[in-house]
Amino acid sequence: MRRFIFVAVLFSANAAFGADPDPARIVDVAVGDWNGDGKPDLALLAEAPDDAADDQLGVYIYLRDDHDLLRLATSAPGKIWGTTVAEGIYGQEPSIKAAGKSSIAIRSQNSAIGRDRWEQTLTLAYRNNQFVVAGYTYSHYDTLDPDGGGSCDYNALTGKLQRDGKDAKAEARMITIADWKDETGQSICGG
Repeated sequence: MRRFIFVAVLFSANAAFGADPDPARIVDVAVGDWNGDGKPDLALLAEAPDDAADDQLGVYIYLRDDHDLLRLATSAPGKIWGTTVAEGIYGQEPSIKAAGKSSIAIRSQNSAIGRDRWEQTLTLAYRNNQFVVAGYTYSHYDTLDPDGGGSCDYNALTGKLQRDGKDAKAEARMITIADWKDETGQSICGG
C-alpha cells in the first residue's frame, strides 16, 4: 500500500507542478474516499514553487476516474500557511489528514514564535462536485496575557457558530477551497 501511495503522490505532483516536479515539495498527504464512490482518493499539501512565498502551501485533491486513475479535482495554491524547511522552527508545521469517512482536515499553527499563538483547522467536504470549506476552527492565546485569547468553531454548511464556548449564529456559506481566504473565517469569528 505504501508503494502505491508513493507512486500516486509522484504522479499527482507531476500533474500539479508540471512535467518535472520536485518531489521534495510534497509536505503531507492524506488518503480517503472523498467523493463516496468506494475508491481511495488523494489529498496533499505542497510547497509553493521557488518564486512564490516560502510560507504558503497549496492544497491539491485528486479523485479516481472510471479507470481507477487519480485525476486532479481541485488545485488551491497558496492557501495554507506554514513552515516546512528542515532547519525551520518547530510549532509552525502544517498537516493534512482524513477526517471521518469523506472529509479532509487541514491544520496550520503558530505555537512557536511571538506572543500571539494560534491554531487553525479547515475541514473540507465534497459537495456538488466541488471541495468546499465545511468547517473553520480557530483558537488563539497571548503568552503574556492570560485573558488574551479565544476560540471559534464555525460550521459553514449550517451556519452554526461557537465563539469562546458560546453559541451564536452566522450565515451558512458554500465557499470552495480555491476561493477561501483566512480573512473570511476571521471576519465570521469576529477577529
